[in-house]
Amino acid sequence: MKVFSSEFRRPVQRNRAEMYLLTMLVCFGLSVALTRLSLELSGYPQIGNSELHIAHVLWGGMFLFAAVLLMNANPWIYQVGAVLGGVGMGLFIDEVGKFITQSNDYFYPWAAPIIYAFFLLMVMFYLRVNRRRPSDSRSSMYHALDVLSEVLDHNLEAGERDDLIHHLQAAMAEEQNKDLVVLSQTLLEFVERDELHLAPEKPDFWQRWEDRFKRLEERVFNRTRFKWAIILGLGGLAAVSFVELAVVVGVQYYPEALSGTLFDLLLAGQVKGLQGARWFAAFTALNGGIGVLFLVAIVLSILGNEESGFRYGYFGLLLELTAANLLAFYFDQFSTIFLALAQLILLVGIVRYQRRFLTGV
Repeated sequence: MKVFSSEFRRPVQRNRAEMYLLTMLVCFGLSVALTRLSLELSGYPQIGNSELHIAHVLWGGMFLFAAVLLMNANPWIYQVGAVLGGVGMGLFIDEVGKFITQSNDYFYPWAAPIIYAFFLLMVMFYLRVNRRRPSDSRSSMYHALDVLSEVLDHNLEAGERDDLIHHLQAAMAEEQNKDLVVLSQTLLEFVERDELHLAPEKPDFWQRWEDRFKRLEERVFNRTRFKWAIILGLGGLAAVSFVELAVVVGVQYYPEALSGTLFDLLLAGQVKGLQGARWFAAFTALNGGIGVLFLVAIVLSILGNEESGFRYGYFGLLLELTAANLLAFYFDQFSTIFLALAQLILLVGIVRYQRRFLTGV
């Protein structure tokens, strides 16, 4: 029986892990949103009869099981497994309200915030995986062996060979492990042969869409247009925030202004007393504070201080996507999905603008 040290048991991130995780993340979000939307439009039909009810959590489990099976195949099918895993996870967690309540309440108010919080955790995990980090010789050899599977499938492209050579050269830097050095040298000689078959360059799904987006961005969004698109987006979000803040401020003068909203929330079960009303007031006040950040961002950007202005907008959007939206999903349930999507697109737009035009400013 072989005994391995903790060093050799240390996990190594798989090659292209960030792409598989991004695929899973997108499919997870789409499956939840489309499931809720389709059920709402169709009147929440049930598959079954008077005795049986085939809930979509079962379909989610089936997709997850299929994803696990596909992960035992060769690497080219991992992308399919990531799609099935994301869809399966979305269908599974969409019914979390049934899992955590005695009454199997699909519409339990805390279900939407739980799903959203889980999605945020996946986003944080993706950002951590996608972060560039220095790799050691052991990790480099794992990645090299992973890319070598393309040779077996007769699908090694020139760019992949360059990556393979880079990983093998990095693995050769391990002077203490002579076996690793010899293996790296042998594989490097094989890969650098002129006779090695190379497949034509063919961008993958994400690369094709990234290239299309960059071409569209360069053609449509020059600096001025891009700047004003972000300013208008922040202005729209600020207007929504100030309307909600006006409701909270105005209730002390016109209590009936809030009565209709609170009555609807009471009927839906989102507010169950004075404490719930206070949380609703805190939520609207938080949105108002975020609106102030957006207003500062707009003013600074118009005055020409884009770096500081968009920094305020960036942190305002982060605060809204994390803290404010958790409460928003509790009070508004899944109607907040489209607003959250707009916030995310605007956040990505600010990051993109900073990278294109503000680097080194």
